[in-house]
Amino acid sequence: FVVAGPDGGERDGDLDLVALIVARADPPPAATPEQSALLRLTTTPLSVAELSAYLNLPFSVITVLLTDMLAAGLVTARAPIVRQTVADRSILEAVMHGLQRL
Repeated sequence: FVVAGPDGGERDGDLDLVALIVARADPPPAATPEQSALLRLTTTPLSVAELSAYLNLPFSVITVLLTDMLAAGLVTARAPIVRQTVADRSILEAVMHGLQRL
């Protein structure tokens, strides 16, 4: 309760452990120490799991903090970039032919 604040509003639980968080603003003067730390850490994309580990706070507390910060427009969240498990054959062939020409 002290870190996450009162539970007076609806919170959307769409954040998962691999969601990437990026700061959109500097910490406002009224930000809590945890919010300020989150904003400083997320100048580059970090997952919710990483933020939880860096701040030594439970995942549930981090998601509550981030949900409030998302609503305030302080951070953005996006799904991680999923790489293909198998490379495109045409790209591999083009690389192979290019290397053979060297």
